Amino acid sequence: MTTMTEASVREFKMPDVGEGLTEAEILKWYVQPGDTVTDGQVVCEVETAKAAVELPIPYDGVVRALHFPEGTTVDVGMSIIAVDVAGEAGGDPVAAPVAEVPAQAPAQAPAAPEKKPEAAQAEAPRADAPQAAAKPVGSGRQPVLVGYGVAASSTKRRPRKGPQTTVSRVPDTIQAELNGHGGAPAVKERPLAKPPVRKLAKDLGVDLATVVPSGPDGIITRADVHAAVAPAAPATEAAPVAEPAPQVTQAPVTTPAAVPVPSYDTARETRVPVKGVRKATAAAMVGSAFTAPHVTEFVTIDVTRTLKLVEELKQDKDMQGLRVNPLLLIARALLVAVKRNPEINASWDEAAQEIVVKHYVNLGIAAATPRGLLVPNIKDAQAKTLPQLAESLGELVSTAREGRTSPAAMQGGTVTITNVGVFGVDTGTPILNPGESAILAIGAIKLQPWVHKGKVKPRQVTTLALSFDHRLVDGELGSRVLADVAAILEQPKKLITWS
Repeated sequence: MTTMTEASVREFKMPDVGEGLTEAEILKWYVQPGDTVTDGQVVCEVETAKAAVELPIPYDGVVRALHFPEGTTVDVGMSIIAVDVAGEAGGDPVAAPVAEVPAQAPAQAPAAPEKKPEAAQAEAPRADAPQAAAKPVGSGRQPVLVGYGVAASSTKRRPRKGPQTTVSRVPDTIQAELNGHGGAPAVKERPLAKPPVRKLAKDLGVDLATVVPSGPDGIITRADVHAAVAPAAPATEAAPVAEPAPQVTQAPVTTPAAVPVPSYDTARETRVPVKGVRKATAAAMVGSAFTAPHVTEFVTIDVTRTLKLVEELKQDKDMQGLRVNPLLLIARALLVAVKRNPEINASWDEAAQEIVVKHYVNLGIAAATPRGLLVPNIKDAQAKTLPQLAESLGELVSTAREGRTSPAAMQGGTVTITNVGVFGVDTGTPILNPGESAILAIGAIKLQPWVHKGKVKPRQVTTLALSFDHRLVDGELGSRVLADVAAILEQPKKLITWS
């Protein structure tokens, strides 16, 4: 176990990288103990309920400890990495040495230190109290990253229920001292297991605290995790053997064959913890569905002319190098419809009992990513030219697919588009993004028989669906908006005449 010099070590705490978020999961460490870091260097990637964010270190120095392994959910304000900044001027050093936590298996706790006389303990403050366990000093948390807001200290956390996966780090020396004095309950030791075994347990839904270890020094192995998943083999009761009848030779008793125990190496079920983006999305959708009274309207239209315009724009020199597709013109059509019907671009203020009409459009685009559904938005989309809108759409989609969408990019949306057509789906009834009053769903574009100029011809056809909050959007307003979008996509020249 490595101990660092008190005066030269600084602790970097988990920052609030969103608006009042209380925790984040460490996805990946980019540094290891012994590495040299510089101010502004990214040291890890964390995932909050809103996005994955890379955290830069604000110090120059040498990494001495990573307090939590990858995959751990850590409270905001907890120290996650210690840096030896010997020779650096300024800044507040930590108040105590901190023990390094190896990524593979934590070291065993040292023997409890000698007890101080009670009188001396009452007079002297605890110099070895962990920084993470102390409450922040002052009126609120200090911002760690430039550009990220922090929640005020008066904000109360929502009480948690059920078993907690968040780890609150307490040095082993403190645990031993508390146990020796009996003045506080003992801190439960973290089960010893290597990262691959922890991931296996996570995938199979096994609580490592319930697993009996069989490895050296009490380390949990893969076999231990599988044994915890597989039910114990039922005990085979011996069949009663009747006493032999008189003058009858007893036949040998045959032991029944053992019932084979099925192999559970491949689980028939996989339990995925609900956290991060998935947890936030679930809570938001439930809140939206049961708060805002949804109404959905549908219209099926001929978009052949729109697709022809898309092909022409691809050859335009002003659009070279930009992503030009039907979504671009659908987004422009919705922006024009909002301009003609501004009341659709609004939100409901329950506390003030007011309808807030927005005079700007932050256009959200629902994007399916490996981390779940994200809805980043294009700020002030109504003010962008078609090339600018195409550039913004391209950047938004690329960033989302690469998992680099920032929390700020998903805040402040006013109206959203979701393209279910890319999955071959004809239509759907989309749920509103919380705080918005309308969402437009685009279905698959298919070649279908269609009456065109009095004759049945093959045409490119799609179905649009518009869901809206019926508290502030009545049927007339919602129908007008959907009809305007449909009219523009059937006759794209209206993009000029209605703009």
